[in-house]
Amino acid sequence: MQSKIPSTMKAVTIDAFGGIDNLKVRDIPTPSAGPGEVLIRFEYAGVGVWDPYETGGYFHEKFGGPAKFPLGVGSEGSGTVAAVGEGVSDFKEGDKVYAITLMNGKGTAFSEYAAVKTAMVSPVPKGLTMEGAAVAPIDALTALSGLETLKVQKGDSIAIFGAAGGLGHLAVQLAKRLGAKVLAVASGDDGVGLAKQLGADAVVNGRQDDLAAAAKAFAPGGLDAVLLSAGGGAAAPLVNGLKPGGRVAHPTGVQNAPKPPHGIAMQVYDGETTQAAIGRVNKLIEAGPFTVHIAQTWPLEKIVEAEKALETHYLGKMAVKVG
Repeated sequence: MQSKIPSTMKAVTIDAFGGIDNLKVRDIPTPSAGPGEVLIRFEYAGVGVWDPYETGGYFHEKFGGPAKFPLGVGSEGSGTVAAVGEGVSDFKEGDKVYAITLMNGKGTAFSEYAAVKTAMVSPVPKGLTMEGAAVAPIDALTALSGLETLKVQKGDSIAIFGAAGGLGHLAVQLAKRLGAKVLAVASGDDGVGLAKQLGADAVVNGRQDDLAAAAKAFAPGGLDAVLLSAGGGAAAPLVNGLKPGGRVAHPTGVQNAPKPPHGIAMQVYDGETTQAAIGRVNKLIEAGPFTVHIAQTWPLEKIVEAEKALETHYLGKMAVKVG
């Protein structure tokens, strides 16, 4: 029997594109599941470093055209299927799922309910908590897309820059799942500690250690690959430590990436969000113990504070408690 769905819900919205101070929690009509959609009652949502781009209108300008205000924002979350639309057979009421809701027109993860196309919905991988499943999807898919762009395979030596961040700490684990040897570069003693816990083969502190020496010691013949989850000149010694024919990549949005040596191209990529990619990342996550580190969880009403905390030093991801 379908649980009772309220006619209105709490949701984070904006009335115009601009800064994160524009975010407001208000009551809006609850959407219903249309054909090919499931209605999700969200429990947790992820706070992403890309959220200010959504709030500022970048994604709508590039991908979505005119926006209808008040506009719901929020890109990823987890919850329970509350209803299924016509033609949906892969999900049923009561299923625990995560979803990607970036620019979703019928609610987002920063709302109590959202109607989401099933292509953007997945069962929660075995071993993940609901909180972990809420914050992992986009960064995990972006991390795996980076490793696939770099064609990482068993035995490869790879340096991951920003290894204690949202994308980086997942990339370390996924690279190990693929059989690579991982040199993790993290910020601060706390970041180094997390990267060690995640199983990196070697860990250095990007704030104080000699990265050129560390790369040479880790891969005397040169690194096979470098994945940059953050930019800045500090990563240059890793890129310069690539072997001839080595590979280096970073996701779109990383700024000021160092220039690679002559003959090596910097590969810039977008995270793949297809059902096939979701299946691949879920399979890797379920292959053994997998850590999604959450620095802090905020109530939905504190969404502005949560977004401002993105500018502070923190490890892993941050979450919002929705329902």
